[in-house]
Amino acid sequence: MTSPSAPAATTGTSSGGGSEKWGRCRSCDATVYLPRLVRALSVCPECGSHGRLGAAQRLGQVLDQDSFRPATDVVRSTDPLEFVDTEPYPVRLAKARKATGLDDAVLRGRGRIGGIEVVVAAMDFRFVGASMGSAVGEAVTRAAEESFDTGRPLVLFVASGGARMQEGCLSLMQMAKTTQALRRLGCRGIPSISVLTDPTFGGVTASFATVADFLIAEQGSLIGFAGPRVIEAATRIPLPPGFQTAEYLFERGMLDLVAPRNGLRRLLAQVLTLADPAQAPGRRPMPTANLVRDPDELVTTRSRWETLRVARDIARPTTLDYLHAMCDEFVELHGDRCHGDDRSIVGGPASIRGVRVMAIGHQKGHDTAELIANNFGMPHPEGYRKALRLMRLAERLRLPVVTFVDTQGAAPGIGAEERGQAWSIAEAIAGMAELSVPVVSIVTGEGGSGGALAIAVANTVLMLENACYSVISPESCSTILHGTPARAEAMADSLRITARDLLALGIVDAVVPEPAGGARFAPGATADAIAAAVLAALAELSDLSADELRAHRYSRFRDLGVVSDVR
Repeated sequence: MTSPSAPAATTGTSSGGGSEKWGRCRSCDATVYLPRLVRALSVCPECGSHGRLGAAQRLGQVLDQDSFRPATDVVRSTDPLEFVDTEPYPVRLAKARKATGLDDAVLRGRGRIGGIEVVVAAMDFRFVGASMGSAVGEAVTRAAEESFDTGRPLVLFVASGGARMQEGCLSLMQMAKTTQALRRLGCRGIPSISVLTDPTFGGVTASFATVADFLIAEQGSLIGFAGPRVIEAATRIPLPPGFQTAEYLFERGMLDLVAPRNGLRRLLAQVLTLADPAQAPGRRPMPTANLVRDPDELVTTRSRWETLRVARDIARPTTLDYLHAMCDEFVELHGDRCHGDDRSIVGGPASIRGVRVMAIGHQKGHDTAELIANNFGMPHPEGYRKALRLMRLAERLRLPVVTFVDTQGAAPGIGAEERGQAWSIAEAIAGMAELSVPVVSIVTGEGGSGGALAIAVANTVLMLENACYSVISPESCSTILHGTPARAEAMADSLRITARDLLALGIVDAVVPEPAGGARFAPGATADAIAAAVLAALAELSDLSADELRAHRYSRFRDLGVVSDVR
């Protein structure tokens, strides 16, 4: 799908008057009515294949109508090496300019998405394969610098075959130049979004295109470093199905989101609303939080073992249940950017009653299929690395972090150990301790061992009334100490795992009461109670500086433990 006028099809038959209105899809070979194809944003109505778009088409589809204002400082590549292949480089450039109407492979400027002012740059594959030479590197860098100077978010639409060989090592240097320019934005808390489209390869993928805060790929796009033909020729191994597609990379944790073209504009507006500090909504009246801080006020007829069974009930609301109930907006992000997307950890930017946060939590499930898909809420190393990645993104964007704890523990197994389970938990604990933004955690179900603590090193730790928190499961404790899990109930009593116990020990700061019968019988009311408690905790922390927040967190955990000094 490469024709600029009808990217999803090649033109074929003609209607009366000689104007070509029919073509064939280059993916499924279906006959396509070209005006319909244009209305479908160059997506084949038969197979859904996304055709390639020129830079102007791309911006016209995504930006608010008539909002684009092109940059006035336009740059062009020259011929520093006097390069000649099948034709002199200046001749190649002149042909590309004539064919596309562009000065080089990037069209940049300002515009609006969902009413939000942004700096934009779109690459056009028709211009020498959108290869990155000096002009492309300069255009992307100037766009990032304009974003840095104005505080407006940067949105990039990327397509490229890689480096521009005709400019030699000067082209290679653009990788460092553009990457540094994007990284500077994070220091200022200015959001950057990279939309990867078909195709994105080579030095562009290995530089600015993949260091943005948010990586969104258009459905079906091919993305990678080396091209598939190069890989097959080098390895002489057949490539797996779907290799280097957006969907393939998403499953392996490399992308936050994959979106169809018709959903891209709305998704970008959502992400910008949640990530851009300039879009922070006015504060709503603070809901009254019903919190219990005195353990003597918690009276229950359940034993500790019975409370644990309630905490483990698969009908109990999950993190996603709570987020969908209590958030005005929530965009789930995916992947650890190096191995996979662990579904036992979910998270992304959210708005809770108008307050923007980064929400992260363990995710179990309500049926066998969901529990298996989410590994019963027990994260692998990639889950904790995803959580830490989102926490660090929250810090760059100055978003408070809110975590929901509900896991039996970290995933055991050969794969988890080989990928560094202990290391990933340690890094998550250390990373949370170092955050310069407020952190609030709430134990909503079962808090098990280091697998729970890895996302619970917070300034304020809350707990639902029927939740549990323990160094080890009672069954495992019984097995280790007694050689059998049969004494698990007695171990539950000995471990002191309930909210009342943990409040008395100072492990948690307050307990959120649950409706009669527990959260499973009134999930909406429970979500409201959690929202009020979290917002109250964030309000208490809101006046602390970055250094004070870190010191507060250090002091909170420094004071835990009971010792007897021997002199």
